[in-house]
Amino acid sequence: MLMPSPALLDQRFTECLLHLDGGQVAVRQAGSGEAVVLLHGIGSGAASWLQVAMGLSERARVIAWDAPGYGRSTPLAMATPNAQDYAGRLLQTLDTLGIERCVLVGHSLGALTASAFAQAHPPRVSRLVLISPARGYGAHAEQGQAVRSKRLHSLEHLGIEQMARERSAHLLSASASRESLDWVQWNMARLQPHGYRQAIELLCGDYLLRYASQTVPCEVHCGSADSITLAEDCAALAAALGAPFTLIHGAGHACAIEQPDTVTGLLARALDASLTGSVL
Repeated sequence: MLMPSPALLDQRFTECLLHLDGGQVAVRQAGSGEAVVLLHGIGSGAASWLQVAMGLSERARVIAWDAPGYGRSTPLAMATPNAQDYAGRLLQTLDTLGIERCVLVGHSLGALTASAFAQAHPPRVSRLVLISPARGYGAHAEQGQAVRSKRLHSLEHLGIEQMARERSAHLLSASASRESLDWVQWNMARLQPHGYRQAIELLCGDYLLRYASQTVPCEVHCGSADSITLAEDCAALAAALGAPFTLIHGAGHACAIEQPDTVTGLLARALDASLTGSVL
């Protein structure tokens, strides 16, 4: 597979701006057919899905957004948004794109938005795929406050670029390639402080199991070398959701960058299941 780069991103996963009530959303698209919608994590952006999009676009319409406050997407109006607020912006985005139904994929913090959207709008989601899902700390106020303080302190004292340099390796396994590390860092270095602050509030003030009661078929995946959302925690979350769980062997947290072929294969299988109604 081709190595990710800004030039390849512009050629193969092009960006467009959607003008919505309350602001704009930047999305990247490739391919045609049934829609697969990709939601990134707290330290990333739409571009992190580049290699997956290139592989999956041979059989689907692949869309990835820059979440509110990321890239050129307008932040949400409230200072402390929850997953339902992000899901509301996602609904506007899909309506504007003319997407009535999709396979919805949430990585890390994106899993909260994906789960909230699937609970609120089940007819719009044929299958929910959670990859290295962040549980959120909303059910544990003291722990959430500690995480919030730590992340805001890092943002204030290190800044985005230094955070990207220091944190990128933690999102990958010890055996990850230099190209993967560079791409994780490139994406993280493009965070916008205001949007990142709002995402911290989402992480620390909401929790995924709040959105567990839903009828949409769901599956959970996690890298075996993930040091952010540990494999055993993701397996326990899958059990709580009544969802099948798969390990991506050797992958760290940013598994779509570190092992794009494997993630592409998992999403292709999820797409097939959504079309046939089969159970994985």
